Amino acid sequence: MTATLVKEQAGPRAAGAAPVRRRRRRARLAALLFVFPALLLLGALVVYPVLFSVGRSFFDASGTRFVGGDNYTEMFRDPATLKAIRNTTVWVVVAPALLTGLGLILAVLVEKVRWATAFKLLLFMPMAVSFLAAGIIFRLAYDEDPDKGVLNAAVVSVHDAFKGTSTYPTARGRTGLLTQERDGSYRTTAAAGGTVTLPMVGVLPGDLPRGAAPAAAGTKAAPGELRGVVYLDFTPGGGGKQGEVDPEESGLPGMRVQAQHDGKTVASTTTAADGSFRFSGLGTGSYTVRLPASNFAPPYQGVSWLGPALVTPAIIGAYLWIWTGFAMVLIGAGLATLPRETLEAARMDGANEWQIFRRITVPLLAPVLTVVFVTLVINVMKVFDLVYIIAPGPVQEDATVLATQMWLVSFGGGNNQGLGSALGVLLLLLVVPAMVFNVRRFRRSQR
Repeated sequence: MTATLVKEQAGPRAAGAAPVRRRRRRARLAALLFVFPALLLLGALVVYPVLFSVGRSFFDASGTRFVGGDNYTEMFRDPATLKAIRNTTVWVVVAPALLTGLGLILAVLVEKVRWATAFKLLLFMPMAVSFLAAGIIFRLAYDEDPDKGVLNAAVVSVHDAFKGTSTYPTARGRTGLLTQERDGSYRTTAAAGGTVTLPMVGVLPGDLPRGAAPAAAGTKAAPGELRGVVYLDFTPGGGGKQGEVDPEESGLPGMRVQAQHDGKTVASTTTAADGSFRFSGLGTGSYTVRLPASNFAPPYQGVSWLGPALVTPAIIGAYLWIWTGFAMVLIGAGLATLPRETLEAARMDGANEWQIFRRITVPLLAPVLTVVFVTLVINVMKVFDLVYIIAPGPVQEDATVLATQMWLVSFGGGNNQGLGSALGVLLLLLVVPAMVFNVRRFRRSQR
């Protein structure tokens, strides 16, 4: 009796469950049909290239001979690849940390700015600039010529304001009349109570200072004095005698002159508008009259931003300019969700702004900061455009990272797609853990 009742009750349930299963199958089929185009594109644009690169990394440059793990072995023996790994490590350690820190500081400060929206828009605008355009902009900004590079123009202006620059960088002493020393200075000898002429050449008349006057002919020196003139030993239009002051020759004002005795500088002065100078209070004997090398120092050209030593920090600076707004906006969004009552309670308890920032704001923002940091790590590992565009050819190897090295080995002259594919696989293996970590963080936050 009981078994019969159970069968009678189970019959309607089984009959009602069949349509439900059919509806679920149809829903899954419809979902699969909608997702199929996306899966097809994903497979064609992501999965297939990844699998092809993994397989290609086990073949030689021509792709016809199987070499096993030789490409991976060669990869870690190649000095250029090791340098690329080192530079990538520098990027991963420095750039995301700086960007996250700058983004956090700016996000906190922007909250206290009246025109916060306009300020955020201004900082976020570089994200709208392509990496190609940003690379060209910073390639020009970092130019070593102060007339082209804005950074060196500023550096040279500050340097010249405090230290000054030489007036006669192209000047040189008349051969046979003045002796040039190893440091670039010039000297001659003269006795106290006498006069001396210091003829110079190599200065264009148009480059003379405005106050330059015709060179003063040597006047007789009093006892204990040493007089002289530094002049441009060149007569416009030709004529004149070498080593002698002619009427149409110009003095060189502002030239530093020293008198030395027994290897020690006993007097120093600067030439007048007509190039004349005078030392007084000298004892009897012979003196060395010297024009220091500082008179002829080439003008300060600024910093070699794109030299081997600074090219990587310079490119990281360009990267910071582009991505700081991104970090600030994401962290600012997290900052807007913080419970204001917690912050106000801390203020009422007597905490200052630094204590609130360090002990409340930063710990509460830790999940957002972690996501921003990991996202930037992923982007930094793939950086290519800025490095390839900003770094000049001679220092390209000093600035190379894994992405640029992969391209150079495969297509930029190396023509070794086997080794290039191995570099691509290495880059993938480095990026995947960060991506997995980010995905897990997103899932935990959604729960």
